[in-house]
Amino acid sequence: MRISLHHNARAARRGPYPFQATLSADRAELAFAEISRCPLYAPTPLADLPLAAERNGVRRVIYKDEGPRFGLHSFKALGGAYAVARLLSDQLSARLDRPVGPADLVRRDHAGGAAAVTVACASDGNHGRSVAAGAKAFGCACVIFLHEGVSAGREAAVTALGAQVVRTPGDYDASVLIARETSAARGWTLVSDTAQSADDPVPAMVLQGYSVMMLELQTQLDTMAERTPTHVFLQGGVGGLAAAVVAQLWESLGPEQAPIFVVVEPERADCLYQSAVAGRPTPASGDLETLMAGLACGEVSQVAWPILAAGVEFFMTIPDEAAVEAMRLLADGALGAPPIVAGESAVAGLAALLAAGRAEESRRRLRLDADSLVLLIGSEGATDPEIWRRLVGDERADRLGIAA
Repeated sequence: MRISLHHNARAARRGPYPFQATLSADRAELAFAEISRCPLYAPTPLADLPLAAERNGVRRVIYKDEGPRFGLHSFKALGGAYAVARLLSDQLSARLDRPVGPADLVRRDHAGGAAAVTVACASDGNHGRSVAAGAKAFGCACVIFLHEGVSAGREAAVTALGAQVVRTPGDYDASVLIARETSAARGWTLVSDTAQSADDPVPAMVLQGYSVMMLELQTQLDTMAERTPTHVFLQGGVGGLAAAVVAQLWESLGPEQAPIFVVVEPERADCLYQSAVAGRPTPASGDLETLMAGLACGEVSQVAWPILAAGVEFFMTIPDEAAVEAMRLLADGALGAPPIVAGESAVAGLAALLAAGRAEESRRRLRLDADSLVLLIGSEGATDPEIWRRLVGDERADRLGIAA
């Protein structure tokens, strides 16, 4: 199976974590304190994949399954809603000249003030769903910009939360620009998970929400009497998820103990890979036509990129068929765990691990060996059941209860 693998020499020489102004352990703890107060909060499970470990000649492969997250079926439930809470709290605190916290918003103590605010974002589906859920919980209006490639099923999931959907021509990057311009013109609060400027505070808020996954992971590994991972395979997109994971593990473990990070993208949506090769933010080389819809991004996040450029040692691309194979293996329970429902973007890390494991050269370059403990982030479940059925098959979908 064809893959491309780029070694980032700068990250191989990384020193102490230097990006606390953007993402820090203290801010991750603050996000955890707020998010864990939600009545629906529960840590997502960590699955053991012993047959994946056997296939790749490593000691252990573990998979953090974000499918159950808050009933929204994606890790992005942690980020968008948290950013909405932070932004609303800040705006109302300034307007009333006294502190207003997320708990006040949930109680609707300031319903009139919240109702006067409109939050907005561009999305491939999952981030918009999280922002819409936050807006519904806190009582503000919400507009989500979805580009023409977003499925009808993902649009329905957003509108079910009460948000207004605006369809935009072109791809994800075009929808980001339209959302930014429209929000500025109409005075809406933009809750973006990507940025044109490295000092944009809003995407950093979103990423702080994602950091909760790693705080959960550390507790789960302690329960398993397991050490920290030697390798983490992370899906790309604009780089937000990867930056949140890299930042948390790099800062908490230090440069010597932090894992080898591998960022994975579709071969036709490879903006992070191309940026790593060029040594600066660079657009994707392909047409963004990939079934891994959540990773179909042509431009990197300027907030995420400095962290990835300094901390990620390997950047990798995979073909779409590798993701489909990984989805089916998980659904069949063929990797040693009970069946797992994983969306097409969720499995990029697993697909990359399986592809790399087939070739001795890539295993050697990645330093995968019999002592390796590999962490994968299963970033979503079946966020569009119709697409999941089409890719994985009706028989599997029926067996796992995925609605037609």
